[in-house]
Amino acid sequence: MNKKQSLINLLQAIPLFHELSEEHFNTVAEISHIVEISKDDTLFSEGDKEDYLYIVLEGRIAIEISSPTRGRLRIYTAEPMDIVGWSSVTPVVRQRTASTRAVLDSRLIALDAQTLRKLGDADPELGYIIMHRIANVIAGRLMATRLQLLDLFGQPTEE
Repeated sequence: MNKKQSLINLLQAIPLFHELSEEHFNTVAEISHIVEISKDDTLFSEGDKEDYLYIVLEGRIAIEISSPTRGRLRIYTAEPMDIVGWSSVTPVVRQRTASTRAVLDSRLIALDAQTLRKLGDADPELGYIIMHRIANVIAGRLMATRLQLLDLFGQPTEE
């Protein structure tokens, strides 16, 4: 099996892409590659240029933000089939808003975000499927963040 067909097989197993046509799988495979990182390695850092959308195949990736008073805070842990770096496919964000660190040795698919945006603009069916699924990811992450904030601010402060 060639490298492109291996990527297509991996992409077909990812829920984000279940509605794609065979043509779309070929297109997405063209802008994808596999990334492997070791435990405690950084995938990207807050402030980095937005370049790739990642999908975790194996392992775990901690998503962290920097706080002036608390240092790095984990806001989410991405598991297999989770998306990391979704803001890279939005039209406004140009730099990473969080940092990532491998909690375990991890294997991911990296998709060229700028090209994916352009492909979605050129092919509205592909763009709709991808952005519809990413909107669900964003909604889930916002809910998780809201619950974390309620937990953080809901605890009584000591006077």
